[in-house]
Amino acid sequence: MIRENQRSLNFIMVLLDIAVIVVSLGISGWLRFKTTIFGPIGGHLPLQDYIFFLLSAVIPVYLILYFSFGLYKPRRTYKTIFSEATQIIKVNIIAFVILVAILFVLNQPDFSRIMLFLLAIVASIIGIIERFIIRNFLKKIRINNKNLKHILIVGENNLAFTFARRINENPYLGFDISGFLGRDEHVGMEIEGSKIIGSFTDLDNILEDNDFDRVVLAIPLKYYNKINELVESCENVGIKAEIIPDYIRYFPAQPSVDMIEDIPIINIRYVPLDDPFNKTLKFISDYIIAIVAIIITSPIMIITAIAIKLTSPGPIIFKQERIGFHGKPFKMYKFRSMRVQKPSDEKSGWTTKNDPRKTKVGNFIRKTSIDELPQFFNVLKGDMSVVGPRPERPYFVGEFRKEIPKYMVKHQVKPGITGWAQIHGCRGDTSIKKRIEFDIEYVENWHLGLDLGIMIKTVLKKSPNAY
Repeated sequence: MIRENQRSLNFIMVLLDIAVIVVSLGISGWLRFKTTIFGPIGGHLPLQDYIFFLLSAVIPVYLILYFSFGLYKPRRTYKTIFSEATQIIKVNIIAFVILVAILFVLNQPDFSRIMLFLLAIVASIIGIIERFIIRNFLKKIRINNKNLKHILIVGENNLAFTFARRINENPYLGFDISGFLGRDEHVGMEIEGSKIIGSFTDLDNILEDNDFDRVVLAIPLKYYNKINELVESCENVGIKAEIIPDYIRYFPAQPSVDMIEDIPIINIRYVPLDDPFNKTLKFISDYIIAIVAIIITSPIMIITAIAIKLTSPGPIIFKQERIGFHGKPFKMYKFRSMRVQKPSDEKSGWTTKNDPRKTKVGNFIRKTSIDELPQFFNVLKGDMSVVGPRPERPYFVGEFRKEIPKYMVKHQVKPGITGWAQIHGCRGDTSIKKRIEFDIEYVENWHLGLDLGIMIKTVLKKSPNAY
């Protein structure tokens, strides 16, 4: 039976990471001291000083952070390359702060901070490339039935069969279902390509006679009183038992576990932006993008403001109450594109394709989305993000939350100027149910690369429902 030697793999990973750090520091030193890209070359400390700092501080700090951020866990556990990439970026940001702090404590003003900043950027890029190559190498050999983990599933219900089906549908995970344990009368039956090789009472003998890597308990709630026995049987032969809880069918999303003292609490919905680091990263990127966007589009906004003022009586900026983060109301800004209306008429009316309320200028700025540009000021105020679920008016929120399951999940993150639903054409008078599905997918799978992709597609793709 071919088994993964995790210690050997981790040792190789550590050596590769050290090589990445050394190469990255070399490239950073070359960029800083052999080119004028980042200022005059000037003088610098002797090479041996940088080598000493590399060996005594840089490599230890990076390796400790790599271990702390789970980058030496089995590659099978990462859902996408973005999950590893995010962790690598976090490591490099924190490593930069720690290394600068060490230099401050050691009173080393002549050590190049610019080089350390470049190290964080270069090591992030090369580190992500390294992990991408390793990930794809492991996927390739696992698809060819190498580097496999062999699993025994204790259970013969839908939960067990669904788990086996997922394993078989994704061979790159590197798992092989060696068999099931079920009821006596079902022994010998084949399900999802694997046989029921024994009954529940045979577990001790089967574990003694076979060499499994993992034992997964997938049994109904009514048999949970048997779990202690099953776990003890596994531990008697040195195998950790793993449990798929029967109540997982009640989970609407990827769960996560918190600990309050020694009590585990299962969160049924994982929201990446609940993580303080991710939240800070999102805030910084929003703030920078909003400032840059305001500067770049300021001529367009000035011309639009003048055009609105000259062609239609009323205010230039239209402020409307929307529901935002955690269900709190805020005033969203837009360039006014319609004739001034009574507040009672605004709260519950959809904009239609040939809406007679639109002005000539308004018709153009809505089609080109210029009317949305003032929302970058909402981003600076902290009411919105550049990317997120679109906020809705209180009247519609009150209606939709009664009609559409999980509608309020979108409010677990800040609303955005553009979003995952919008680039899929869910804008304007389109299916609210479909829009919410995209919004929830965004809430549960956020990463910085997703935001970047949405922004690029928003610029390049014109929505047919923008009116």
